[in-house]
Amino acid sequence: MPKAGTEPMALTALKVKNAKPGRHVDGRGLCLLVKDSGARTWVLRMQKDGRRRDYGLGSALDVSLAEAREAAAALRRQVREGADPVAERRRARKVVPSFETAARDCYEALKEGWKNKRHANWISSFENHVFPVIGANPVHEVDSVCVVDVLSPIWLTIPDSARRILQRIGAVLDFAHIKGWLPGEVSLRSVRKGLPRQVDKGGHLQAMPYVDVPVLMRKLATASPTTGRDALRFTIYNAVRSNETRFAVWSEFDLDKAIWTIPGERMKAGETHVVPLSAPAVTLLRKRWKERTSDTGLVFSHDGEKPISDMTMTKLLRDDGIKGVTVHGFRSAFTDWSSERTRFPKEVADKALAHKLPNKVEAAYRRTDFFDKRRSLMARWAVFLDKEPAKGSSDADPTASEPVRLRAAA
Repeated sequence: MPKAGTEPMALTALKVKNAKPGRHVDGRGLCLLVKDSGARTWVLRMQKDGRRRDYGLGSALDVSLAEAREAAAALRRQVREGADPVAERRRARKVVPSFETAARDCYEALKEGWKNKRHANWISSFENHVFPVIGANPVHEVDSVCVVDVLSPIWLTIPDSARRILQRIGAVLDFAHIKGWLPGEVSLRSVRKGLPRQVDKGGHLQAMPYVDVPVLMRKLATASPTTGRDALRFTIYNAVRSNETRFAVWSEFDLDKAIWTIPGERMKAGETHVVPLSAPAVTLLRKRWKERTSDTGLVFSHDGEKPISDMTMTKLLRDDGIKGVTVHGFRSAFTDWSSERTRFPKEVADKALAHKLPNKVEAAYRRTDFFDKRRSLMARWAVFLDKEPAKGSSDADPTASEPVRLRAAA
């Protein structure tokens, strides 16, 4: 006789073996389901919060009656304690991807919402600095300690990029949480406490003195030609931002008219910028045109599709022993040269750099883009960059004595 208050267990091992098709109740919701095919499955039926659910416990060929009763008792305890066995099993079956796979999925999901294509360097920064360290780790195992390992080698050498990479890793982990690959949100606020203090908090980017730039340009021009060297020379010739060079495509250029039209979505100010190309810049482009892989692809690329890394040009400087100087700093060198060695108004140099006027009223009334004057200015800059300085002369600028004539020509 069963104890008072308990439900008799109807099944025995023999009954399980000989059961006919149908549902055979053992007790307290445990059932044996037998299909017409002879397949036998254990199912536990429970009701919680007014909802009835069936939980599979496995095949009767693999799970004995005693084991099914034990599994049913364990499931009942879980449900009483507030757990959701179905969700737990679903999470257990979910394949957790590597951090690299999660990052690439995150990039594909987010990139269409980015207005400026310069954010395409998002994934290249991971390829250069993150994937080699933690790319193979399951994304749910990436924590603050892993992130410190990634950032330690670059935290002080490329602080701006390192801070951006920290933010991007956080975005990937948030994406992984939304996808169900992480049980909870991961906070990276403690990462900075495991890294040395960055002294430079985003001040002026260090620039090479303009009188030294021609020496660098000669080194780049006489060294073995590479895509990176061509990109750096082109960036300096035109005093543009590195991303404007990295993502330049052939359809933006009119080499016969020596004009480069950069669409607004690629510019920091969001406005189309027309660059008058100097003769050396056109020569460099014509050389690359002969080696192109596509008539419409990227100019500074090995295959016309994938841009060079945002660190490629900087690495050329570091390999030459030039520490601290940034590629962006050559724009400052151009500004210093223009103000000290020419008589062009500051407004012309500012327009050459695609700077936006801070005064909105002044900007509204100034309709000209100084294109002809900018063509003369950029031609002068190219002459300065390519001219050998006179030996024993303290003035290395070969154009400093002719500003009036060139301005009149503009």
